[in-house]
Amino acid sequence: MRLTSLQGRLAAAIGLGLAVVWIATALITAQVLRYEMDEVSDSSLQETGQRVLQLAVVDIASREEEGISQRIAALQSHEELFTYLVRDAAGRILLQSHAAVAADFPPYAATGFDQTATHRLYFDAAMKGEITIAIAEPLTHRAEVAGETLWALALPLLALIPLGLLGCVVLVRRTLRPVRDFSAALATRGSGDLSPVLSGPLPDELVPMAQAVNQVLARLRRTLEAERSFTANAAHELRTPVAAALAQTQRLMVETKGTAAGQRAADIEASLRRLNRMAEKLMQLARAEGGQMRVVAAQDMCMVLRLVVDDFAADRGRLAVRMDGAVLSDIDADAFAILARNLIENALKHSPKASAVQVTLAEGALRVVNGGPAIAPDVLDNLTARFARGSTDAMGSGLGLSIARAIADGAGGRLRLLSPAVGRPDGFEAVFVLPQRP
Repeated sequence: MRLTSLQGRLAAAIGLGLAVVWIATALITAQVLRYEMDEVSDSSLQETGQRVLQLAVVDIASREEEGISQRIAALQSHEELFTYLVRDAAGRILLQSHAAVAADFPPYAATGFDQTATHRLYFDAAMKGEITIAIAEPLTHRAEVAGETLWALALPLLALIPLGLLGCVVLVRRTLRPVRDFSAALATRGSGDLSPVLSGPLPDELVPMAQAVNQVLARLRRTLEAERSFTANAAHELRTPVAAALAQTQRLMVETKGTAAGQRAADIEASLRRLNRMAEKLMQLARAEGGQMRVVAAQDMCMVLRLVVDDFAADRGRLAVRMDGAVLSDIDADAFAILARNLIENALKHSPKASAVQVTLAEGALRVVNGGPAIAPDVLDNLTARFARGSTDAMGSGLGLSIARAIADGAGGRLRLLSPAVGRPDGFEAVFVLPQRP
């Protein structure tokens, strides 16, 4: 998951936000617990001091001699967290716990709590101040308890934070699955597929965007259909009057043979033939841009190419054709025939007279190579545009390569134009890689 994607940003933002909230909550909880533990420890320290003071007063009062210092022996070996000293008004030690160190206990000043660099202390007095007690707890003990508490809070977070981040990623991915499906539906469709995109269970915020995309596709589809329909209808309607005019012109040529009017009739016939070829090319272009270019079952394109080559009877001697076995593809046979015819026509028109044109259909690709000077890269890039022509005096409509490009795009194949041709210092090469169904 990339952080540049929407789901990556959401997962990172939610996960990091939760982590920050958890850590801040844990730190605040630790501070509150430490404050509460200090209160509990102070209460224990005070309660213990008062209890020990009562027992110490009874013990000291029952002594026969005054001013004797006594250290309470430990019944068992243990860590003494609370140590204490019982003093008289003169500061003499009357009673002390077995681990007490006198240097840790400052002189009695008043009843209450005090704190040194190493201990937390509680002072109290009895018998009108004649006997005082100082009970101490090491600060290291409190710090140890606080540290253990903090670790007890932090250790679960070490597991919860990664699990929370993983949960955020999974939740975001599941939530944004309709968005990914919608994006994939747009990204994977071909350039000629203008059917509506199924929005599915998109979030409410994205439904208007899906509807807007479908509306744009619908408008674009209607525009292209209108353009194709006009092109096809115009070309079709031109054929009949052009054919009639051509027949009348040919009759006029016979009647005026050998005269100046006959020569003008011949020029008119040539113009009408060019117009007839233009109409045919426009119909092919409409077919290429609007027709179904793929079929269910794969066919042998070598058979189709043989039929196309046979139509060039007048130029058959210039064609060097090579086909290796059977080349199967699910491209429509008529569409492939139109593409091959246009590529071969283009090569015959623009190659030097009497030079050979190589036509090869092998390894899933059709290659048409002709001679001639190399074409500049900027001109080569624009040759597939409608009515675009290179620097040549050969007659043509400028639609042959654009028809081939439209068929290649519609069928899902690839058309590459190379100049100079591969393995040659000059020439022109058109390569059509046939589409293959997985």
